[in-house]
Amino acid sequence: QVQLVESGGGLVQPGDSLRLSCAASGGSIRSRTMAWFRQAPGKEREFVAAIFRSYGRAYYAESVKGRFTISKNNAENTLDLQMNSLEPEDTAIYYCAADNSRLILSSLRLGEYYDYWGRGTQVTVSS
Repeated sequence: QVQLVESGGGLVQPGDSLRLSCAASGGSIRSRTMAWFRQAPGKEREFVAAIFRSYGRAYYAESVKGRFTISKNNAENTLDLQMNSLEPEDTAIYYCAADNSRLILSSLRLGEYYDYWGRGTQVTVSS
């Protein structure tokens, strides 16, 4: 059973940067697809970014492409999300997710295909 704990959220102003981190325990993330999702108040959970296990390639939602960078540290068993040029629309609870090494590429952006979730960290972008 993999446990995921997010950290790094906070209140920032538009244009600021923030770095989220997800610490995994109870299992290695090396062979897993790892992702970040977010959920804003009154909205459904949405995909933000992921690193696919087989190729180590990163995938992003169009809304964050060019501003956010996802990175995976297998040695430290952590997943990070560097968020630059933050906008008020980025305000949400951010969740870290991991699969059981069975997720296929076409399901990368679908939360229901991930097996483990953290409790989330709040990011608020406001002036």
